[in-house]
Amino acid sequence: MVAQDELGKPAYCIFIDSVCEGRVPLVRDQAGKPVLFDTRGAAEREIADNLMTRLQEYMDGERDFESAVEIEEYILPVDVFSDGSIFDEDGYSHK
Repeated sequence: MVAQDELGKPAYCIFIDSVCEGRVPLVRDQAGKPVLFDTRGAAEREIADNLMTRLQEYMDGERDFESAVEIEEYILPVDVFSDGSIFDEDGYSHK
């Protein structure tokens, strides 16, 4: 039997694929830690909010259309452990 504190708490995280680092958390807090969402819907709303901001920047002439509508972000379920470590569905740790 696994102790309760050894079980990861489920959450969702928004990722982007980086050329140098591979899969990395995109949305971070002021301390630089990945922002975790309790539900997939909350993470989806964050992506939608970012998209609306980019679209407004396009409407204001601050961004081109392709960069405004291109969505590279994606959501993955993660497990968060009591020590603060985060593991994605493939078992990779993210800081």
